[in-house]
Amino acid sequence: MNKFFKKIKHRFIAFLAGLHFYGNPSKKIKIIGVTGTNGKTTTVTLLYQLFRNLGYKVGMIGTVVNKINDEEIEARNTTPLPIELNNLLNKMVEAGCEYCFMEVSSHAIAQDRIAGINFAGGVYTNLTHDHLDYHKTFENYFKAKKKFFTMLPRNAFALSNIDDGYGEKMLSDIEAKAYKYGFKKEADFSDKLETKLLGEFNAYNILAVYSVAVLLGEDKEKVKEEIKKLAPARGRFESYTSTAGVTGIVDYAHTPDALSNVLRTINEMNQNKKGKIISVFGCGGDRDKTKRSIMAKIGYDMSDIIIITSDNPRTEKPEDILEDMKKGLSSEALSEVGGVHIISDRREAIKKAVELAESGDYILVAGKGHENYQEINGIKNHFDDTEELKKYLK
Repeated sequence: MNKFFKKIKHRFIAFLAGLHFYGNPSKKIKIIGVTGTNGKTTTVTLLYQLFRNLGYKVGMIGTVVNKINDEEIEARNTTPLPIELNNLLNKMVEAGCEYCFMEVSSHAIAQDRIAGINFAGGVYTNLTHDHLDYHKTFENYFKAKKKFFTMLPRNAFALSNIDDGYGEKMLSDIEAKAYKYGFKKEADFSDKLETKLLGEFNAYNILAVYSVAVLLGEDKEKVKEEIKKLAPARGRFESYTSTAGVTGIVDYAHTPDALSNVLRTINEMNQNKKGKIISVFGCGGDRDKTKRSIMAKIGYDMSDIIIITSDNPRTEKPEDILEDMKKGLSSEALSEVGGVHIISDRREAIKKAVELAESGDYILVAGKGHENYQEINGIKNHFDDTEELKKYLK
């Protein structure tokens, strides 16, 4: 019963925010929502860049930052709470924005934060292991994502990654017009596009961006030209090479699938196998514990050296999180000289990676990406992976 009343409360707040306070601004701007486990931030950021470059006034709502044209507004949640969300949309309307590209998180869908929002389109990227601390089961996690597509109106489009295992299911029993994008199965959009972004995962992100632009009526050839200029979102496979020839990469990968995708791309970059791949990563505290051992194994299997460290321990002891991660490694792996390092202090872990690296090597620092803090016992202390990596890797 309490759950029922909580749901009604969320819907009521969303109704007041959207209709009473702001006159439902979502009816005055075309809103495209992007949902999925991985790729939301990159897809939304690239759409924002693309449509700004095409000359439009555009808003963006997401994990890293919210934007109204060129104005940046701090992002506190991937998808804001109803009053904040409608306030942002209202400001976008007042600023003349024609489009808003926004991330739609599973939490926001389950909590009805987006109730009453009039979406012009929805995009599904993929569904992998994440947020089971909140949703409890993978089926519940899927249902949250699916709910977004069932709420899309008849005049909206629903665009789904058909190569993903849940891509077809997202499009079943919906009112919106269904479209598919992908490279491996029959799809409405399967174009090969030229881009500066690396990796198969980014190929899907770029294809989603192209597909949305075409569905919104943009010229295909013009979009293809503009896509060549797009840059990745902050903390999403950001890379640079030191004077000593070591390549450092910072990425937000904090799920098994994301870590696997990033490491697969680095292995492709290291095709001649002349360089070592050194991976630094951890797992967040007070979150899904089941992925910890999985991520440790992926890191070990796809790297030459792994350094397991703290992410955002929050209220958990870092040592307990590291013990959970170690369960994914065999006794042989743990006893291997030089292959596995366990360093709780994230700064020291990054420093160690640089000390171990030689010319031609790759250092991946994964898990926090754009975040410029580390949360320990409820306190956010300044910590930026990129800053730390560049401090030691010169």
